[in-house]
This record gives sequence, C-alpha cells and structure tokens, in this order.
Amino acid sequence: MRIGIIGCGLIGQKRARAAAAHGLEIVGAADLELSRAEALLKAAGSAGAGGRAGRDAAEVIAARPDLMVIATTHDRLAELSLAAIEAGCHVLVEKPAARTADELRPVLEAARRHRRTVKVGFNHRFHPALLRAREIVASGALGPLMFIRGRYGHGGRVGMEKEWRCSPEVSGGGELIDQGSHLIDLARWFLGDFTEVQGMLGTLYWDTPVDDNCFIGLRTEKGQVAWLHATWTEWKNLFSFEIYGREGKLHIEGLGGSYGTERLAWYRMLPEMGPPETTIWEYPFPDRSWDAEFAELMAALKEGRQPLGAIDDAMANLEIIGRLYQGTSR
Repeated sequence: MRIGIIGCGLIGQKRARAAAAHGLEIVGAADLELSRAEALLKAAGSAGAGGRAGRDAAEVIAARPDLMVIATTHDRLAELSLAAIEAGCHVLVEKPAARTADELRPVLEAARRHRRTVKVGFNHRFHPALLRAREIVASGALGPLMFIRGRYGHGGRVGMEKEWRCSPEVSGGGELIDQGSHLIDLARWFLGDFTEVQGMLGTLYWDTPVDDNCFIGLRTEKGQVAWLHATWTEWKNLFSFEIYGREGKLHIEGLGGSYGTERLAWYRMLPEMGPPETTIWEYPFPDRSWDAEFAELMAALKEGRQPLGAIDDAMANLEIIGRLYQGTSR
C-alpha cells in the first residue's frame, strides 16, 4: 500500500512512524514548512526511495496513493479529504475531520459515492485502558450502563492565545472542538447516540475569541447521561473517564506522559454492597494508541468493513459540537 501524508507536524510524524512500522511505502509528504516534510520522509526511511517532499498538497494527491493521511489545521481537513477521495484514495483524517458538520457532509457523500474508506483520528479509543474497558462493558459484567463522567484538560502554554487553535476561522472553535471532541466520541462509543444536548461554554482565563472551558450534558433516548468537562485551565494535566453500570464502575485515568500513568480500575458491586471488589491495571509503557489505530485501519481495509472511529462518528460528533456552539453563549 502506498501512502501520502499532508501535514508533517507532531501528529503527521506519529502517523508516518505507524505506517513505517507496518512496512508501508510513503510516496509523498507535504507541509507548508518544507523542512518538516523532508524530515518526516527521512525518519520514515522513504527519502531516496521514491518519496517526494514538497509544500504543495496537490502534488501528493496527484500521486494517487492508496491511502492519504491528512493532519493539517482544521480549516483544511475537509477540503483535502474531499480532494483525496475524488482522486481515488482512502483517507485517514485527524479529528475533528472538519470545522462543522455542514463542512464534512460533502466528504461523507463522496466517500459513499466512490466507496472509499474514511477513518477519523480518534486515537483515544485505542489506548489499552479504554480498549479493556470496552471489552468489560461488552461482556455485560458492568450490567446496564447508567452514566459517564469525563474530565480532560491541560493548562495551555505561554503564547497559546496566538496559536491557530485559538482562531475560530481556522479551528472552528476552542476547547470544545479540541479535547472536548475526544470526550464526546468516547461517550458515544460506550452509550450510543445522544438525543439531548446541553452545555455551557466559557472563556475564563485565556484572552481568546474561543472557549477555554466547556461543560457538556448529553442524554440518550434510554435516559443514560454523559457529563463532560474539557478545559484549557487544568493546571495539572488530567484525563479521567468513569463509566457507571448497575453492577459496578470502570475508571480510566491518565494517558501517559504529562497526564500520568494510564490506569484502569474496575470496581465490582457485591450483593451486600459496601466496599467493592477492586481490580487495577496499569499501562506504564509508551503510548501505543497510534500504532493500534493504524492497525485497525489496515484490518478494516483488508476485510472490506468500516473501521472503528469512521466518518459517521465524526459527523455525529460535529453535530453535537454544532448544537453546543449554536445553543450556548460565553
């Protein structure tokens, strides 16, 4: 399989390493900073082996690779995905896949029309603690699910208010569309579609035109609730995701690195109630979610099925985000 990469920053580099680990050929890389595209190809071992680096995304698309990886700013994700599909490529595009659901809709329609697979980069689904949690829930051991409580955030960095993520024209929003989209995706993964959407957005600290905090309430048709908070004012980086069933609770904490060791705790309710029976797993090794997500895409393409975290999931995610931006004020 021949792969092209558009956007050679941190995430593009992670995707390139995952592709190289699968022995796939990177035939072209594009970035506005040429040196980043060149460095990506060199690190992946594709420089001098037919891989071309450039600034123009159209040149990579014109090479018609089998799979196009798109890891740009949000304002170009949908445009480039559509062009890649029209050129005959399958696509791995980073979340949120577009700035709005309306912007993503032509991509979804083109993917169906051309029978191309579009995988969206929801890599959090592929962290080992969350994969194990999914297995436990699917086994029925937690009983019927009642609600989810999720928190995710970091404290920003000096000068962040001048970055593209704080420009609504480029990003489509603030923390809600940034880390909030991961929380929404995970909540949908466990509870299904949400019929009720409520929330409050705030710009509480950073001098930006976008939200730096979002407080989200989601409810399914069955009455299950997700209560989520994503923030750019978390002074100690935090990831916490709790899944409550009638027979117990799962708690995922940490994502590695500055978020702390990834950990899953399973609290089983006993017939007499009281203190639960507890099992804890820790995953101290480096973040393997990028490799696991890429492996899932390769398997889906081989088997002719939709991958886990596909364009339909991104559409549902953006529809929720759009309702929150339209229905709340800062």
